[in-house]
Amino acid sequence: MDQAIWASGTAPSDLLDWTYRAAQAVAADNLALGLDVIADCVNDCEEAREGWEAAARQVDAEVFWLEVVCSDAEEHRRRVETRSTDIAGLSLPDWDVVASRAYATWKRDHLIVDTAHRSLEASVEEAFNLLRKP
Repeated sequence: MDQAIWASGTAPSDLLDWTYRAAQAVAADNLALGLDVIADCVNDCEEAREGWEAAARQVDAEVFWLEVVCSDAEEHRRRVETRSTDIAGLSLPDWDVVASRAYATWKRDHLIVDTAHRSLEASVEEAFNLLRKP
């Protein structure tokens, strides 16, 4: 979504909360239609997390929080430094940007999947199993 906004040519380099607000509005619309929504984003601050809660409250939808982490810093760095994107024009953050990003402590219940030393398939299976539990 960031790249789509930047592609307009009129958006500033720092989008502040623009992308979260746009995504949360789209999510609320889809929840109102009775659809499930998966929001795959950093959610590094309480304000972003609260925005998702507010979108769900608009339509009385339930929110399940799943934090995906990589507890091995060397593996995390390797993943950041070797990833690629198929989104034209998108510049991925380098390790210094990722490592220096502020990340607020969670103040709400959430599930955690640690992907360190695990395959994508195993991590996804664990996530779905956690989300299926009552």
